[in-house]
Amino acid sequence: MKQERVPVLVVGGGYAGLSAAMMLAWREVPVMLVERHSSTSIQPKAFGVSLRAMELMRPVPGIERALSEIWAGIGDTMRIAIANSLRDPNPHMIISDEKEELAFLNDATPAAQVGAPQAEVERILRAKAEELGADVRFSTELISLQQDGAGVMAVIRSGGEDTLVHADYVVAADGYRSPLRQSLGIPVTGRGELGQMCSIMFDADLSGLVGEREVTLWYVRNDTFTGVILTGTGVGAHVLAVNYSPSAGQHEDDFTPERCVELIRLATGVPDLEVRILDRNNFAMAHVLAERYREGRVFLAGDAAHTMPPTGGQGGGTALQDGCDLAWRLWLVITGQAGPDFLDTYDAERRPIGALTADAQLANLGVRMPPASRIGYPEPLEDPLLALLGCRYHSTAVVAEPGDDGSLLEDSRDPVGRPGSRAPHVPLDWEGRRISIIDLFGSEFVLLTDRRGGQPWAEAGHLVSRRLGVRLTPVLLDEGLTDADGCWRERYGVSGGGAVLVRPDGYIAWRSPAPDADPAATLERVLRRVLSR
Repeated sequence: MKQERVPVLVVGGGYAGLSAAMMLAWREVPVMLVERHSSTSIQPKAFGVSLRAMELMRPVPGIERALSEIWAGIGDTMRIAIANSLRDPNPHMIISDEKEELAFLNDATPAAQVGAPQAEVERILRAKAEELGADVRFSTELISLQQDGAGVMAVIRSGGEDTLVHADYVVAADGYRSPLRQSLGIPVTGRGELGQMCSIMFDADLSGLVGEREVTLWYVRNDTFTGVILTGTGVGAHVLAVNYSPSAGQHEDDFTPERCVELIRLATGVPDLEVRILDRNNFAMAHVLAERYREGRVFLAGDAAHTMPPTGGQGGGTALQDGCDLAWRLWLVITGQAGPDFLDTYDAERRPIGALTADAQLANLGVRMPPASRIGYPEPLEDPLLALLGCRYHSTAVVAEPGDDGSLLEDSRDPVGRPGSRAPHVPLDWEGRRISIIDLFGSEFVLLTDRRGGQPWAEAGHLVSRRLGVRLTPVLLDEGLTDADGCWRERYGVSGGGAVLVRPDGYIAWRSPAPDADPAATLERVLRRVLSR
């Protein structure tokens, strides 16, 4: 049997797997991705790229521009409602004008707001991963996997030929049913399978029903069926996803071409609409949470870790974040900058957020269901906007301050710079142009301070970086980079001579609100703790 060696093997070519492969390749970590399907998705599937996912991916040259160009070719805004059809005269509006209602996010992040179908995003992620050197293999299936203290041995099959792959680590991004998760014996919780959906991609003239350059997402609820219709996604087609229940005697074979046309006409409210069916796909809607994200050298990501209903649109973004998050942690360990135990922080930080997001999506599903069907569902988040940029982490990779309440959410509109929080946006002037402090993050650790008392921290940063072999850049604000609005100290909770350590993922690992008597010793102690060394 042919044998190959690679530091990281990624199983699954969806959002989580492709983002992990792309980010690892960008960090110059050799990576192989295997996917049993012959190509990326042709169905639009998830729509939009979350701002947090975009923040994590945008350091990769060209990726933000490529994704923004998709949105520029699709539309200017998005509307979301609950209605009996596209012709319902009184739809219950959830979002009337996304551009207007989420405008405050422009002051919270420099990342572009991107609306794009998953099929297009996957295509771009794959192309960028391959451009950066990732070994991406579609039509390739994982046959078996074994691991021990020295590494992982995986047998993959392509074209009837088996190959034994030796890897240090495996990213299991193999979907909701995750054969890898099952083979590892990782238990799951949650409400389980909630039903089936038939996704019908179709072509039809919907002018007059939906606005030009507008994405329309209508949750359809009428006497015949419940589901969702999505139009204007830029893939040259529209999608109707219809709920059905095998336990009630409904089956995927019921969705004949004739029945699909009938359902589309009901969803649009146009009885004689001319319809051309382009594709049909069935998938399970579920709420499934893995009880742990790590088993030895294998890490769960995306739907393998947390399957959630699509209501709320955060499943795809959460999967993208998983892949990006694993990439920087694996990079630190593989390059010797962090100790092996550092990888435990992935489960500690991402699993609570995965559960919170999945539960919120489940609650959103309940709100969109008939009242009699939503019994036992959780209540929606009091302020769902908090979860967009306000998630907090708690692990050994964060040095919590005394009195930290352990909360999982905070308001990114009013940041205070606590360790475990996303580093807030601050406008900076640099060589005559305006940038964000967030533009400094992504490739390595950053030690923020300013020239009014921060020079000792900058010197300590250079010293400790060399001593520990850790990629860290000290940044003296107001020396080349000017705090344009004079707000960095307030937003990061420091005074003159203070410093803030920001991780490669843009999260605050630690801060010193004031000067320190021995900044080099303090910084080294902090980094050793954060990196499990």
